[in-house]
Amino acid sequence: MSSDAATSTKTRQRTNVRRMAQMGMLAAISVVLMLFEIPLPFAPAFYEIDFSEVPVMVGCFSMGPVAGAGIEFLKILLNFAVNGTDTAGVGECANFLIGCSLVVPAAVIYKRRRTKAAAVMGMIIGTLFMTFVGCFLNAFILLPAYAKAFGMPMDALIGMGSAVNSHITNLATFAIFAVAPFNLLKGFLVSVIVLLIYKKISPILKGCM
Repeated sequence: MSSDAATSTKTRQRTNVRRMAQMGMLAAISVVLMLFEIPLPFAPAFYEIDFSEVPVMVGCFSMGPVAGAGIEFLKILLNFAVNGTDTAGVGECANFLIGCSLVVPAAVIYKRRRTKAAAVMGMIIGTLFMTFVGCFLNAFILLPAYAKAFGMPMDALIGMGSAVNSHITNLATFAIFAVAPFNLLKGFLVSVIVLLIYKKISPILKGCM
């Protein structure tokens, strides 16, 4: 191996190590942010907004959609290790898919054209896609899993929704009047925060690559 090739290999290795370190750092920040949850007046108490997707979105924009999905996976894995699970891992898998459904489409669009307009469009599409995925997974996987995990009849969960929103009478209306606005609001807030901070911190991330 020539000296140039050896130097190139070492440079790639250092870059990969730094990339992994950044992904781990952003995932750890996300886990911390998961601890700060905000209850919502239109949804049951177990639906609380956190801003753990902000570091994931930042990582997606900085390092690409694959890295963003990796950060999301590390976030879920770290949270699982620290806090355990109440749904035998079903909730964690669903949360991974919901998180990726926001950040990955946004990053794919931004990667093709690195402009503010593309970032905004990507986050709008990501928010809408996350809302669809979130409604589907909650109606068919998450809510039934929670009901089973806590030994509750499904009617009891729906009743918790009805207590805060009289329009919630079944799984479909639960998804429409609780899950959908929850995800729309979360996507909007995450997007606004990322737009405000990304240009300020991206040079730091890129300088560490």
